Amino acid sequence: MAEQFRKGQEVEWSSHGSTTRGEVQEKITSDTEAAGRKVRASEDDPQYRVRSDKSGRDAVHKPSALRPHDD
Repeated sequence: MAEQFRKGQEVEWSSHGSTTRGEVQEKITSDTEAAGRKVRASEDDPQYRVRSDKSGRDAVHKPSALRPHDD
C-alpha cells in the first residue's frame, strides 16, 4: 500500500532534475480538475495536491512520487 499523507504535511518530490519541497493541500479521491489539469483519482488510487514552497504553485502527484520531508 502506498504511503498516506495528510493536509499540512511537508513533503518533497523530484521536479526537472532537482528536489522540490512543499505542503500537502488535499488528498484527491475522485476525478477532478486540479493544478490546471484533469486528475484521475479514486479511493484506491488517490493523488495529492501539493503547493511548492519555492514557486507557490500547485501540482498533483501520486503518493509514490512524494516523500515526507524531515528537517
